[in-house]
Amino acid sequence: MGPEKKAAAVFNVTFVRPAKFYLSGFSNIPHVKYYYVFLCFVYIVTVVGNGLLLSVIYLVKTLHTPKYMIVFNLAVIDLCGSTALIPKLLDTFLFDRRYIVYEVCLSYMFFVLFFASMQSWTLVTMAYDRFIAICFPLRYHSIVTKPAIAAMLLFSWVFLSSLVGFSVGLITRLSFCGSVVIKSFYCDHSPVYLLACNDTSLNNIMAWIAFITLLCIPLILIALTYVCISIALSRIASAEERLRAMKTCTSHLILVAIFFLPLVGTNIAAVVSYIHPNARIINSSLTHTIPALLNPIIYSLKTEEVLNSIKKLCKRKKLTNTTLSKKVNSLSQLH
Repeated sequence: MGPEKKAAAVFNVTFVRPAKFYLSGFSNIPHVKYYYVFLCFVYIVTVVGNGLLLSVIYLVKTLHTPKYMIVFNLAVIDLCGSTALIPKLLDTFLFDRRYIVYEVCLSYMFFVLFFASMQSWTLVTMAYDRFIAICFPLRYHSIVTKPAIAAMLLFSWVFLSSLVGFSVGLITRLSFCGSVVIKSFYCDHSPVYLLACNDTSLNNIMAWIAFITLLCIPLILIALTYVCISIALSRIASAEERLRAMKTCTSHLILVAIFFLPLVGTNIAAVVSYIHPNARIINSSLTHTIPALLNPIIYSLKTEEVLNSIKKLCKRKKLTNTTLSKKVNSLSQLH
């Protein structure tokens, strides 16, 4: 047997792919089940809020605009992201089913990370929409078109699914000969690959590329758009017009703060000093769930366009009900 065949044989012997991983979740927290019940409530409200928003945008023709294409996309992502994470999280910890099959763990990782990254880049697309609306108002309808926004969103879906898919796929190259305990509340990328016995340098590089692509670049782009927006607003003479233009950005800025600040804070704390695993889990789980809950409330249900559309739908429903009851009454009178 040659040296190459011997090396391959040794590799096959030492390469360990576990049947299951174990999710540790929180450690030594009393009454932790109340937190999971809270997450269950968050999920129900998220589904109702985003479901309502999707229905309103779909049913009202006046909302079939590029801006609301982005909002529709965000609502789909929020709905899918919450569904990918919360039901499995509740099943794992509320019913104490902490062992998770290897393949299920990787698919769980892919969907949670993919929808989180999609949320990040959808916020960038929203910033682009506000940037054009305020900095180039006369050219807005010629630049921000339905095909242009559709192309941007489609590119995000394809590119980010490829990036996250490649990062998750690299884990199949790893051997887990030691512990299979994942110190997180879901199959998170770093806690999983750090359990491996063999070389994880490629996984580490991909983790950094993903971190820069999914967190740093979106934040920089959003910051740059708001620098340009601030310059454009400073040139507006009327204070009333300036305030009106700023109001169109407040909802987006709140969403950006809710999504990015906890993520950035956790990562800075982890680098600068020690952060307790429980604190990290609470912060991370809220970062993955709360924005999806608040997005439909802050960005859309707060805006006059959507509220007026809901009122119109309610009036339309009342009218159809009234006409139906009148028809039924007239028919019964005839008989």
